Amino acid sequence: MGLTFRKYHGLGNDFIVLDGITSGLPLDLLHRAAPGLCHRHTGIGADGLLLVLPAVEPGSNARMRVINADGSEPEICGNGIRCVAKALHDHVEGFRGLGSITIDTGAGPLRCDLTVGQDGLVGSVRVDMGHPDLKRSALPMVGQGPFVEQPIEETAGPSPPGPRLRWTAVSMGNPHIVAFVDDPAQDLRALAEALGPRMEHHPLFPNRTNVELVRLGPQEAEAETWVWERGCGITQACGTGACAVAVAAVETGRHSADRELAVRLPGGALRVKVDPDRQRVWMDGPAVEVFEGLVDL
Repeated sequence: MGLTFRKYHGLGNDFIVLDGITSGLPLDLLHRAAPGLCHRHTGIGADGLLLVLPAVEPGSNARMRVINADGSEPEICGNGIRCVAKALHDHVEGFRGLGSITIDTGAGPLRCDLTVGQDGLVGSVRVDMGHPDLKRSALPMVGQGPFVEQPIEETAGPSPPGPRLRWTAVSMGNPHIVAFVDDPAQDLRALAEALGPRMEHHPLFPNRTNVELVRLGPQEAEAETWVWERGCGITQACGTGACAVAVAAVETGRHSADRELAVRLPGGALRVKVDPDRQRVWMDGPAVEVFEGLVDL
């Protein structure tokens, strides 16, 4: 079964984008095929699949479903929605020339404001990522009330060197647990690789969680961040993770809500701003088309 696809990335967080608006998609088969399609040696190679589908909510233009490399389906993907907005504008009839596109997701409809280059194609997208939620029930997370700057007992395995971390839980429509690391000598990637899988599968998180390890810059206007993404592992970038980092920085008094935060991920920086009333988070970053092809499922 031949299937046309396009490969995109947002700061190196890469996806196989499949058009289900102009043609049908075999959804059940794609869940089973995702690990093979995303395999970096024997497949196309990607962190996940993005399915572009007709809208379901009034006022929306399209719908996005995400399938991770392990076949699981998260609620939302921040880098992915920028890629879907670009794919719609650049390639789907009726979308070219739009300055804004609203896309249905598992976290609700999200508005994407498009910046179009001189070539007529989308170069970057600013997304209204919606309302951040600190209630444990929103992640979900075992227990009651917000979980801010609190320790978590680690699961089995040797503890990495360095001070014991305190964590802040944030839902951006999907679950995140964020820890700030003050030690400038601490290797954030090594820490993410050591703690990421333990926290993802920690008993506190019945649906698993994404994990962010963060070090704020000297001016506190930027945040070096490594993400262990649920269902993917270490990724080059994570849009919802960057938003969760900004929310956690504001909630713990490390950053002011009236200033933009540059969240610096391995693949590059996303610009994130939390509204002072905490009702909205805005994320701005690039979306890049890499190539198109045909794969036999």
